[in-house]
Amino acid sequence: MNNRNYQKETDRIIDEIKSSGRTPRLFLHACCAPCASYVLEYLTEYFDITVFYFNPNIYPESEYNHRVDEIKRLIAEMPAKNRIDLVEGEYNPERFYEIAKPLENLKEGGERCFACYRLRLEETARLARDGGYDYFTTTLSISPMKNAHKLNETGEEMAEKYGVVHLPSDFKKKGGYKRSIELSAEYGLYRQNFCGCVYSKSERERYEKEKQEQ
Repeated sequence: MNNRNYQKETDRIIDEIKSSGRTPRLFLHACCAPCASYVLEYLTEYFDITVFYFNPNIYPESEYNHRVDEIKRLIAEMPAKNRIDLVEGEYNPERFYEIAKPLENLKEGGERCFACYRLRLEETARLARDGGYDYFTTTLSISPMKNAHKLNETGEEMAEKYGVVHLPSDFKKKGGYKRSIELSAEYGLYRQNFCGCVYSKSERERYEKEKQEQ
């Protein structure tokens, strides 16, 4: 059983940053604007942030484009103490299907999702290394539906592989998820009702249909 408190680990790193008086550079993978909202509000106090929008899992392409537009709008409208930039990764759904199809019959939240974490975090770590960033992490841990331990475990594995520091996270803590809902309302952000991939979309549609039939 994992008993690590990732939020306390984040707090310790932030305390060190505040004591140093420096502003490190963070390469932040983001899945959507609502999840990014609180994370940006929280971390821009301490980091220069480059948001990395890399989500080849999202289906269909119109959904992908809608989420990109929302995160661009959020960055443009949100006040920030330090710099926030955006890098959009390549939208190539075949990269996702290559890893997901052998696992397509599994339920949401299991090994298929873990493989998707790996795909996105590996690309994040690789580009963080290439860009000379001090840290990398992802907004994904803000969701109550995402496995924070698996995300951090994968992030640490990629940190070792690419030689760049992973910022531990469990952004849902300290009221983070609740704050993301408040910020979504404040900025009028589109809040999708499924994670992003075709499998999560199908599962959500099936759930909605069953609910209507009850």
